[in-house]
Amino acid sequence: LLIMFCLWKRKQKQPKTSAKSIANRQRHQNLHMNGMVLSSKRQLSGDNKFEEPELPIIELEAVVKATENFSSCNKLGQGGFGTVYKGRLIDGQEIAVKRLSKTSVQGTDEFMNELTLIARLQHINLVQILGCCIDADEKMLIYEYLENLSLDSYLFGKTVRSKLYWKERFDITNGVARGLLYLHQDSRFRIIHRDLKVSNILLDKNMIPKISDFGI
Repeated sequence: LLIMFCLWKRKQKQPKTSAKSIANRQRHQNLHMNGMVLSSKRQLSGDNKFEEPELPIIELEAVVKATENFSSCNKLGQGGFGTVYKGRLIDGQEIAVKRLSKTSVQGTDEFMNELTLIARLQHINLVQILGCCIDADEKMLIYEYLENLSLDSYLFGKTVRSKLYWKERFDITNGVARGLLYLHQDSRFRIIHRDLKVSNILLDKNMIPKISDFGI
C-alpha cells in the first residue's frame, strides 16, 4: 500500500511539472533565439535563499559578449545605480545593459524592486525590460535600446537643444503624462515613481518618451 501511495503521489506531480516547463519555454523563446543560455534560478545573496524573477535570467557570458566585455566605447552613461552599456545580440538586436556598481548607493533591494516592477508593467511610455543577469557579485538589468538616449541631452545639451521643436516638446510631455497616469491609475499596481527627472525619460527612434529607473 505504501508503494502504491508513493507511485500515485509521483503521478500527481508530473503534469504540474510539465505544464510549468512548457510555460517557461514559451516565455523564454525569444531569448533562446538570440543564442542566450538561460537559467530559471540564481542565488541572490549569501544566505542560501533563492528568488525566481518573472523575467529570464541571462548568463554573464552572453552579456559580456554583447557589450564587448563592457567596452568603454559602448558606455552610454553613468548614475547612482552604476554604468549603462550598449550591446548587440547575436541576431543584431540592440540592448542597453544597466550594470550595478559594487560601490552603488542602490543595493539588492532596489535592484529587485526595479526588476519585479518593470516586469509587471506594460505601456508604450514605460521602458521595456528584456531580462536580467545575476552572477556572484554581478547584477545587471537588460533593457531595450533607445536610440535617442535621455531627454536631458536635448534640453541641456548645446548641440541638440535646437533640434527639439515645440511640437516634439508637447508630444514628449504628453507621453510622460500618459505614462504617469498608467502608473497611478490604470496599472495593476499603483506606483509612485519618486525619482522622475529628465535623465530618467528615454526617447526611442520616433522620439516617443519612456519612463525608466524604478529603483525607488
